[in-house]
Amino acid sequence: MTEQARPSPSRAFVAGHLLVCSFFWGSSFLFIKLTGGAISPLALAASRGLIGAAALAAYVVWLGQSPIPRRDEIWHWLVLGTTNGWVPNVLVAYALVQLASGPAAMIQAGGPLVTAVFAHFLFSEERMGLRRLAGILLGMAGVALLIGPRLVEGGGTALGVLAMVGVMLGYSGGNLYARAVPASAGDPARLALGQQVVSGLVALVLTLVFAGPAAFAPVADHVPAMLALGLLATAIPMAVFMRLIRAAGPTRAAMTGYLVPSVATILGIVVLGETLELRQVVGGCIILAGVFLVTTSRRAAKSA
Repeated sequence: MTEQARPSPSRAFVAGHLLVCSFFWGSSFLFIKLTGGAISPLALAASRGLIGAAALAAYVVWLGQSPIPRRDEIWHWLVLGTTNGWVPNVLVAYALVQLASGPAAMIQAGGPLVTAVFAHFLFSEERMGLRRLAGILLGMAGVALLIGPRLVEGGGTALGVLAMVGVMLGYSGGNLYARAVPASAGDPARLALGQQVVSGLVALVLTLVFAGPAAFAPVADHVPAMLALGLLATAIPMAVFMRLIRAAGPTRAAMTGYLVPSVATILGIVVLGETLELRQVVGGCIILAGVFLVTTSRRAAKSA
């Protein structure tokens, strides 16, 4: 897949955007825990998506643009809202009923590797050298160590595993698609808005159909946590992530998949008083080393 050459972003740009995305996405686990499990997964996904969409719409208006999609944007909004939005949200909700969180997280952690493999063949500047491959594999090893004992938790079904594979492929496909959107329809803020609009609206419909309006009643008891989840853990990182994909490519952007578990672990320790183990420290350091290798790897020269 070829296109006009884009300037390569600085390492500081890539590292800064990765850290911002990972910090805010990692905080989502904290905010969800603060709801105490009182909100059903579908209602949670719908509320989170709609709050994020409202915030991004306000941001787009502040930029002097209309939040209504243009004709050339509609398809891209639908694809991203499906691959990166409501489909993985629904599949995760189903899978975590069937699987323990550790194995589910490890399946999803394969996303950066899958993204890198496909990007290697789709985009000439995403050719995967030894340094980048080593960083991706090192990151996976760090995630496995970070999750630790939860990897051996029993239970689960083949359908649960397939659901998490679907989540991983959905995110990978969405990241690759976001990079391939033509520049005329690829404004990062608008892509983030479109993804959240579609994701939130579909999740809203699914909630009303399968759970009814009463599913949203507990949201009123957890307004601060839900606002934080929609604004800080959804709208901000999604806008930054889209900018990162468009500038740095899907392989490096996908490394957020390794950093988010580390951030979630740190916030759990600092805010919720969870226990820090040596393996978590080592796993986090390994993940950072892997991300460093990928972030500082050179982008391949574009073929003619």
